[in-house]
Order: sequence, then structure tokens, then C-alpha cells
Amino acid sequence: MERASKRQRLPASAPLRKAADSITAYNDLKLNKKYKYIIYKLDDANKNIVVDSTSEDGDDYESFRDKLVNATTKSKTGAVGKGPRFAVYDFEYQLASGEGTRNKITFIAWSPDDAGIFAKMLYASSKEAVKSALPGLAAELQANDQDDIEYESIIKVVSKGTAA
Repeated sequence: MERASKRQRLPASAPLRKAADSITAYNDLKLNKKYKYIIYKLDDANKNIVVDSTSEDGDDYESFRDKLVNATTKSKTGAVGKGPRFAVYDFEYQLASGEGTRNKITFIAWSPDDAGIFAKMLYASSKEAVKSALPGLAAELQANDQDDIEYESIIKVVSKGTAA
């Protein structure tokens, strides 16, 4: 008896590679405290995760947020529009109980509602592959509009309500 149907092979969900500098930058943030944040993007060929930007001396949360909000990407037709990004931020916060400070390395998947559908699909299908390459993440957030990346909103989630 012949099989009624054969399984079709589906393409890999994440057709990308993590560029070496992406992993190096993450280790510099995690182990060496060289950066406060790293913003990652897909390269123009949509094949590699590369570092888009890192924190510089004096950068605060607002400069990080501005970089996410103003991120752009090219569509397949070459049009430039709002762009999704992956980010890692080392949040530091005071405990409300007065017991000191805590740090949480947090993964943020930024996919603004007004970004192109193709870009959002690429980033959504790549998210798990990127996270798996970054061991030691303490929290994860999906952000789709500017309210989702307000500092107070994120600290509440990251600290599970224990921040001062």
C-alpha cells in the first residue's frame, strides 16, 4: 500500500547566521560590562544577525529607546520604513525592600506595528535562533509600540514588581 501523503520539507524558520561580532559584543556586555545595551539587526541580505549599535559612554535609556524607535529597514522594493530590531539591555534597578540593586540582562524583540510585514515576519521567525545564541538572558519582552518600551513599563516586568 502506498503512503497517502508525504511530508513536505519546510524551509528553516531562521535562514540566518549569527555574525561573530554579534556574539563577541554580547559577551562584552555580559562578562566585561563594556556595554549597557546592544541593538542587533538583519544585514541587507537578510542572512546574518549583525550589531547595529552599542551603548557609548554617557548613553542613557532614552538614547537606547530613541535608536529603537528610529530604526529603519529596506523593503524588498528598496523603500525605507520603520524597522524591527533585537536588543539586549542590562537593566539595573533598586529593590523596593531596600536590599540593594539587581541587574537583569533583558532581550527585547522590537517590532513596531507600522513596520513592513516582510520585515516583521523575518524578525519573528529569527527570534528563537537569536535568543538561543545569547545564553544567560534573565528576561524577554516583545515590544510593538512606544508604550511597550517606556522605562517604567519594562522595569516593572523585568523586576517582577520588586523595583523601587
